[in-house]
Amino acid sequence: MPLTAPIRIHDELTEAVIHASGTLDLASGEIRDVRYDVDRPGPLGLPAAAEDYEFTSGTLESDGKEVEFRIDVDVMAARYYVNASELLELKVRAAKLFAGLEGRDLAAGATRRG
Repeated sequence: MPLTAPIRIHDELTEAVIHASGTLDLASGEIRDVRYDVDRPGPLGLPAAAEDYEFTSGTLESDGKEVEFRIDVDVMAARYYVNASELLELKVRAAKLFAGLEGRDLAAGATRRG
């Protein structure tokens, strides 16, 4: 059974940001079902193919908390994905944040341990 999570995708251009939604496969890093908030954003419908494209990031949200991460784009295959090392880091950061282990809670735990 594949483990997936809904994400927001942010394609940064020089003068604009193109937003989309998609589904991240947490096992493979593949991003599927990408739906842009605007019609045909950029050449070939892919913002990364635009001349003023800079980078792509994503956000994973749960209970009002967000984790931001880098997304890679294969322009030739017209696909988004999260590379293996970024995916591992995302899983660790998301688990800590969503479990309430970031910030104050993490500092309090360190203080209790001595």
